[in-house]
Amino acid sequence: MSINMDLVISTSDDSVDMKTGLDTMSGVSGSVQTIAETILLKKAPHRNSGKKKVRTTLKKTFKGSYGQNFSIDVYDDELSKRLRSITRPVFVELISYFFAESLYKESGELSQRASKVVEDLGNEANELVRQLRKSPLNKLHEVSRKFNLEVKVRYKKSRYDQIVLGEFDRSTAEAVDAKKSREQYWINAGISRFNINTGNGRLVVKGHEDTVAFGFAQYKNLTMTAKKVFTENLNFNNGLEVEDYKYFDLWVSPVKLKDGTVVKYMVKGYKID
Repeated sequence: MSINMDLVISTSDDSVDMKTGLDTMSGVSGSVQTIAETILLKKAPHRNSGKKKVRTTLKKTFKGSYGQNFSIDVYDDELSKRLRSITRPVFVELISYFFAESLYKESGELSQRASKVVEDLGNEANELVRQLRKSPLNKLHEVSRKFNLEVKVRYKKSRYDQIVLGEFDRSTAEAVDAKKSREQYWINAGISRFNINTGNGRLVVKGHEDTVAFGFAQYKNLTMTAKKVFTENLNFNNGLEVEDYKYFDLWVSPVKLKDGTVVKYMVKGYKID
C-alpha cells in the first residue's frame, strides 16, 4: 500500500547543492518514515533495522524549484490493514500534526479519528516527537541552515491537488535547536489546548494573545486530580476570547530559542485560588 508525496526545495534556478540537498532528502525520508512507523506499529522506533515494513521510495523528479516525488510504502498485511482503518486523510493529518508538534507550532484542531490515534499512542507520541528532534529534523533543515532555502513536504492527493504537511526554513531550524533552561518561575496562564493522554498542550500567558506549547517534566507521576485542573480550565476557556479566560499560576521551566524566545513551558507545579 502506497501514499504518494513530494518535497519541494524553493530555489530560483531549479538546482540545489548536491550534498546538502541529499542530506535534506534523507531528513525528510527519516522524519516521514519515523512518523509512519510509530502510527502503524504504535511504538516509536529506536534504531534502524535491516528489513523495514514501512519504507519511503524515491520516484521521478519534477520541474518547479527543486522537486522530488516519493512515496510511503507499507510491506506488511497487518500494517496495511491498520492504515486502511485509519484512512489516508487521517494518516496524512497525523503527519502534519507531528511535524507541528516537533517544531512547537500550533496545529489545527485534530479530527476525532486522528485524536483517537494519538490517544492510543499515549506516551509513544512524546517519544516520537523526541526522536524526530534528535536526528531526522536536523538533517531535513540542512538546505535551510546553509542556503536559507525553504522546504515543503506535501501529500499528493491527486496529480493536480497537493496538501502541504510541513514547511521548513531557518526559523523552524532554530526551533529544532531549542534548549531547556535552568530557570524556574511563576506564570499566570490559561489553557487553550490539552491532551490528557500525552500531557502536551498549549497555553496563553495572561496579557498575551499568542499560544505557547507546554508539557510536564514528569507527566506519568501527575495525579488525576491535577490533570482535572488542566482539563477543567480548558473546558472553561473553550470558545472564549483570551481576555475572558480563567487564569491560574504555573511553576515552569522554559524551553528557549537562541534569542531567548520561549517556545515551550515545562510545568513543574501549579496553584489555584
